[in-house]
Amino acid sequence: MSTPEPTVTADVAVVGGGLGGVAAALAAARAGATVVLVEELSRVGGQVTTQALPALDEHPHIESFGASAGYRAFRDTVRAHYGGTANPGGGWVSRLCFEPAVAGQVLDATLAEAKVTVLTGRSPVAARAEGGRIHDVTLTDGTVLAAAVFCDATERGDLAPLAGFATVTGSEGRDAHGEPDAVPGAPDPAAQQSFTWCALVEHHPGADFTGPAPARYAELRHRLSFDIAGWDGGVHRYRMFTDGPDGRPPFWTYRRLRATAPELAVLNWASNDCAGYDPIGDPAGAERAGRELTAAFVHWLRTEAPREDGGRGFPGLRLAPEAAGTADGFAEAPYLRESRRIVVERPVTGHDLAPVPGRARARHLAGSLGVTWYHVDLHERTGHPDPVYRETAPFTIPADVLVPRGAVNLLAAAKNLGATQVAAAAYRVHHGEWAVGEAAGALAARAALDARPVGAVRDDPAFLLAVQRDLVAAGVPLAWVADVPPDDPRFAAVHLAAAHGAVEGERAADLAVEPDRSPGPEDLAALRRAARSLGADPSLVDPDRALGALMEDIVR
Repeated sequence: MSTPEPTVTADVAVVGGGLGGVAAALAAARAGATVVLVEELSRVGGQVTTQALPALDEHPHIESFGASAGYRAFRDTVRAHYGGTANPGGGWVSRLCFEPAVAGQVLDATLAEAKVTVLTGRSPVAARAEGGRIHDVTLTDGTVLAAAVFCDATERGDLAPLAGFATVTGSEGRDAHGEPDAVPGAPDPAAQQSFTWCALVEHHPGADFTGPAPARYAELRHRLSFDIAGWDGGVHRYRMFTDGPDGRPPFWTYRRLRATAPELAVLNWASNDCAGYDPIGDPAGAERAGRELTAAFVHWLRTEAPREDGGRGFPGLRLAPEAAGTADGFAEAPYLRESRRIVVERPVTGHDLAPVPGRARARHLAGSLGVTWYHVDLHERTGHPDPVYRETAPFTIPADVLVPRGAVNLLAAAKNLGATQVAAAAYRVHHGEWAVGEAAGALAARAALDARPVGAVRDDPAFLLAVQRDLVAAGVPLAWVADVPPDDPRFAAVHLAAAHGAVEGERAADLAVEPDRSPGPEDLAALRRAARSLGADPSLVDPDRALGALMEDIVR
């Protein structure tokens, strides 16, 4: 049977236009590849646009280090739109809260400047693959997309299974890796986390936008409250516009996105956290339930939420379709906390991210293509209602968890990376998704332009090093280093050496590596191991030279 001829071709095709997809497309284009970015919805941006959640979840060092030049440029451009205001919305959950329209403008302009071809309103429906190689992907409008390398950045991890690659959903189970936060026993694919269908609301004091009770309001009413069960086992109590009874900041400013009148906030709270459904296998049913729950929450806020003056309800809350970019003020798509995850030889587990006594970083994972950091943030899972908040240490993105088992030209580029459910819950937030996508995009471009299989990053040390050099040249950190910024001429050398284990000696105890200080005995041993990993002569490690100079010596 004849196959359709490709109608769109590129070096790299990124399928899925969330933050991971955008970052992948930008990284691949920056590396010199021709890039097509496909998004099923009306706009790119995912969490910060169509999911109406532009209150960035990030690590505590984001303002000073631990972010790529590309991610920092995104944040800086958003702030420039607001005249340099550090946190335009003033939401207390994040250092940077802003409006979805601004995010869309910034991302569209950045992609256009990078000459990325963007196709919206289309999603993959079929993939023609053989021997681990995807030849082309057919989209919903009949477009046939061909590329040397494909990146799966879809919200649910759709492309990998379409092309015949194995994926997992839900929990691997505690028996698989001994993770204490996995569900007990064997794998449970149904144990997916709750999701949220966000909505944007404005506050108009004195107005009344109350309407009839929505569907299932009486059934859902018992779930609706300002109070939430805390990760610490207690109940956290909040009020609408003032500090709560136990001193917690106001509900309204939690994820406030606009601080000028009319103020704008996104509803993403425990009360509209929708659990017990299957947003991957039954998206229509799950999404209907998610919208019903958020509609009930809006009605409760307008009519029954306790006021500071002793009354009930805030009728001046108006759903904001203009801000959401939709007809009704609800997000265009749900905020999903997990997707299908690719199967790899060895997934990242919760153990890999855990704090280690005497170390400032999580355990060293070979083949780093980037950094990110967030706690393990597991919301209620179907059949397992208890949430999990687990501290982690700063961690990295190892190259091999982007490559599906058996893949020749497919990479994971979002929260579908090869990680367990527990570990993926720390990678999934805004900065993590961007960092994963950026790593995948750089790898995709190098594989496409050099005509190499993507698995070479796992099997060929020279190819891995070439990808890592591409990344550091673009200002992407490969290790957690607090005191060597991108404008330091030693940035590339320090991060390449650190990614190969050069800070696994005395320097492991602190994120500052003090490049001008001489190495100790354990540092010298780590530098020699890093030299071997980099293909350099370990005898280059001169104990009389400073650490930074030695790092430059072994990566030349």
